[in-house]
Amino acid sequence: MTAWLDPTREIMAVFRDLPLDRPVHMINLLRFRAHAAYPDDHADAGAGRTGAEAYAAYGRAAAGPFARAGGRQVWLGVPELTVIGPAEERWALAFIAAYPTGQAFVDMLRDPEYRTAVIHRQAAVADSRLIRTAPRTPAAGFGESE
Repeated sequence: MTAWLDPTREIMAVFRDLPLDRPVHMINLLRFRAHAAYPDDHADAGAGRTGAEAYAAYGRAAAGPFARAGGRQVWLGVPELTVIGPAEERWALAFIAAYPTGQAFVDMLRDPEYRTAVIHRQAAVADSRLIRTAPRTPAAGFGESE
């Protein structure tokens, strides 16, 4: 099974080919490691953190760059059951992060403080999905409003 942790250069090139001047919402699905896997030379290597604890450290360390990018969490939940889809894909946390523009997301990834913080995410996450979406206004039922 392939673990998906970081975006590839190729997918970020496609991301930058999409409009960067409009809002984006990023759907995040996360599965944590039982034990955080920091690089041997990192200050937190051998600290005995769980993946969930390392992800909490990522959240604290990335809060500044996330705020500077204009990011905000618009929804957060703990998945309980996959009703449609592979049952083996179990997620520990799901959330949607909103950014004022696609460029703001790219700028956050380039922020030196964020680049230091992301080490906690890499240590924490066993597998993940990150899906860029173009936000729309929902209709009264299902679908988009007109």
